[in-house]
Amino acid sequence: MDEDTRVVHGTGNVFADLGFPEPEIHLLKAELVLRMMRVMRRRGLTQARAAKLMGIKQPDVSNLVRGRFRGYSIERLLALLRALDQDIEIVIRDKPKSKRLARLIVRTAA
Repeated sequence: MDEDTRVVHGTGNVFADLGFPEPEIHLLKAELVLRMMRVMRRRGLTQARAAKLMGIKQPDVSNLVRGRFRGYSIERLLALLRALDQDIEIVIRDKPKSKRLARLIVRTAA
């Protein structure tokens, strides 16, 4: 590395690093869409078939997988996952005593 190269460590949330408002919400939506894409891939669903199952149009599925999900609420994305036969479990707990903010986490069950 030369003297002009500077390394900046990210926060783990690209939306926060880029200065988006409500970065935790953007990251959560991105993770939900990623889960949707994995289900589609695992089940061999085309965008058209997935759209039919989710009750939306194929161009809407295309927009989602291209990261254009700003117009979707978290509730709507959860409903789309349920339409793909995914169980969703929400767990709320106290955060550990630390300086970090409370966070939203999406995990896939084993």
